[in-house]
Amino acid sequence: MKQRIYVDTSVFGGMFDIEFQAETSLFFDMVNSGEIICLYSDITENELVNAPERVKYFFENLTCEQKQKVPITPEAFALAKNYVDENVVGQTSFDDCVHIATATVNRADMLVSWNFKHIVNVYRIKNYNSINLKLGYQIINIHSPKELVGYEKQ
Repeated sequence: MKQRIYVDTSVFGGMFDIEFQAETSLFFDMVNSGEIICLYSDITENELVNAPERVKYFFENLTCEQKQKVPITPEAFALAKNYVDENVVGQTSFDDCVHIATATVNRADMLVSWNFKHIVNVYRIKNYNSINLKLGYQIINIHSPKELVGYEKQ
């Protein structure tokens, strides 16, 4: 069964970052083989505006079978605001919260990111999910591409 995985902007950039390129490439091999559909939102597109041309080109050349745009709803904005109001992260990380809330509201199977400070952080994940449960949402699995491709290869 195809997994619906919300992919934040850092993962697209990871294709061209020496530190993250190997695992990101393996992740997109899974996308290319049809195991994964990449969910993304308006915030992803907005963040890609300032990305290097090769990152934009890579994103734009994923097919509609490989990626699906999901809406950032008022419900997702409210959930993201809750994350900030509950001090999971500061206001300057609101866009990161919108990624997480959008993945949650759209019932993504998982969110993947290379952002270890604000997103793929065991303490923050616990707090995001605590708020999700308190407000009646499902928990969201958050991992780096490295964790995902490592699990798949075992």
